[in-house]
Amino acid sequence: MRRGVMFGMMAGALWGTVFLVPRLLPDFSPLLLSSGRYMMYGAVSVVVALPGARSLLRRLSGADLAALVKLALAGNLLYYLLLTGAVHMVGIAPASLIVGVLPVTVTLLGRRDHGAVPLARLVWPLAMVLAGIACINVDVFTAASAGPGASGSILTKLAGLACAVGALVTWTWFAVENARYLQRNGHFSGSEWSVLWGIVTGLLGAALWIVVAALPAGFVTAPADGTAEVRWHLFWMLNLGLAIGASWLGNGLWNAAAKRLPLTLSGQLIVFETLFALLYAFVYDHRWPRPLETAAILLLLAGVSWSVRQHADDGAKRASLEEKAQAAVH
Repeated sequence: MRRGVMFGMMAGALWGTVFLVPRLLPDFSPLLLSSGRYMMYGAVSVVVALPGARSLLRRLSGADLAALVKLALAGNLLYYLLLTGAVHMVGIAPASLIVGVLPVTVTLLGRRDHGAVPLARLVWPLAMVLAGIACINVDVFTAASAGPGASGSILTKLAGLACAVGALVTWTWFAVENARYLQRNGHFSGSEWSVLWGIVTGLLGAALWIVVAALPAGFVTAPADGTAEVRWHLFWMLNLGLAIGASWLGNGLWNAAAKRLPLTLSGQLIVFETLFALLYAFVYDHRWPRPLETAAILLLLAGVSWSVRQHADDGAKRASLEEKAQAAVH
């Protein structure tokens, strides 16, 4: 379990870098950012898969391929498009408020899985996580602007809220289904599954790029002034960094964590993505966290630590009961 928690934390540290790229590339549309990132992820995954390609293909079944397509669509392309759409239409604060309850939704859906701690024992850790998320969002509302699109029409705001809810639903479904599939099927390691997932995602990203290229001018924003060549070079370099770090390595670490932890615990480890995103934002903005941000960080860390302790105690009790049962048999 310690390894699983560490893998989950490291995945969150890598995933947190994803929030910096749209900020560094505000002149590129969400469609371009999504398709570009995942095409690079596919290219990196192909390179990584080449040495063991025969072994991977020999073990890959039709059910695996169907699962990979569904997970790539929901957990990568659809989630990222919905999230960026929500930020554009209603701003960062409402979108983060809705998507920020991911640790709770994943934990609730995983409460009946093997190894899950009874929900009654997770009420207070979950309450601390919710309180931390609330602090983050209250701070965003009171101390920072909502962001582009926040002052749009009522229909635009409703569409943005629907996108945020859709992002929450798609990533919750992805986190639960991915963890369950890996625990049911042990013929791929976390890193191998990440590579296969990356290849499928890359193909879907390439298909999306073709669709974007076919769209009429004006539907997709991209730099077209004298700095276009420099901006496109930065676009591909940053997406290569995301492909290697956040996508290939981050997903591999998350898969390794999902194989070792019950959903009631792994779901809460998603908060580390939020925490590291905040840390990177503080470094990028050259500032210290405000009081509410500090309170949020402490509450999130305390809630997850408490949950880890509950799972450790529960695991120790189960191990003791199993040892007694084996001793009685002998």
